[in-house]
Formats: sequence, structure tokens, C-alpha cells
Amino acid sequence: MAKKEPTIPRLALGSALILLGILLFFGRKQSQIPQSTTFENEPVKVELLQNGEVGESKIPKRIVVPNISIDLVVKKAKIINGYWEVFTDTAGWGEGSGVPGEKGNQVIFAHAREGLFKPLQFIKVGDRIYIFTNSVWYSYKVQDIKEVYPNQTEVIAPTEDEILTLYTCSGYADTKRLIVIARRT
Repeated sequence: MAKKEPTIPRLALGSALILLGILLFFGRKQSQIPQSTTFENEPVKVELLQNGEVGESKIPKRIVVPNISIDLVVKKAKIINGYWEVFTDTAGWGEGSGVPGEKGNQVIFAHAREGLFKPLQFIKVGDRIYIFTNSVWYSYKVQDIKEVYPNQTEVIAPTEDEILTLYTCSGYADTKRLIVIARRT
């Protein structure tokens, strides 16, 4: 049986169907396309603050997690329109959260990228975390590691005890948050 050569009407119909498919796919409304939930479009929402103004000497300046090779400068993350600002090049300490050496939930966060908090995926219960202020080193021990959804803000809520909460993106397309909770030793 001889193979039929495509005719001009068949080629035109095939091209039209392909073009229609492309137009339908790219012509969808933006709201129908799933959005990732990274820090850029869903940063850390601040609902409950525990501390008022804190002196610069009490604010964390550096975080070191030796077992997973994290050693980062920590900058004060101000509240802008109800959210903590997120830095692209370093970790942030959430303004209004606890401070080292005092009761409260001290929240430090960064992007889950190389050179930032990506290694947190390898942290283990019992690992040590060191926080440095202007003049004092504080030692913490990891007590709990969990994943939550971005709207589960209870993980950054004020606490009666002194704890350290590390916060970064995780999950498929960054749809979850990796939470590391540590207590001072």
C-alpha cells in the first residue's frame, strides 16, 4: 500500500489545531495557573508579636550550624505591610520575635537556597545551633523538625519558654515550610 502524502487542507487543519491548542493553553487566566508559594509571593506573615523595641545588642547577628555547614550573617527583618522582609543573601531575624537569652520564640529564617538554609533539610534532632549577638554566643539543641503549610503561623507565635525557630521553604515547588525548633542548652 502506498503512503499518502499530506494534502494542503490536512496540513492547514493540523496547523490550525496546534495553534488553537497553544492559544488556549497560554490564554488561560493567570488565576487558573498554579502559583508556587515561595517567600517571594508568600512571605512570613506576622500576626502576633511578643516584643516591642529591642536593643541592637540583643538581636542575633550570626547563626552557625556546624553539622550541616551553615554559617550566616543574620539581619533584622522589619515588618512591611504585615510581613517580615526576606533577604536574598542572608538570614533574617523576625522583628518582634524573641531574642537570645530571654523567654519567647526567636524566629530566624532564610531562603532554601545554596549558601542559605538549603542544608536545613539534613538537620537532625540533637544537632547544635549557635546564635551570636554583639557580644554573646548562645547554644541551642534541636528538639523537633517538621513541615507545615505557610498558613500554619502558630509555629512563629510567642511562647512562654525560650525557643529558637528556624523557618525555610520545603516541599514540592516550595509549598510547605520546614520548621526546626531548638531549645537553649
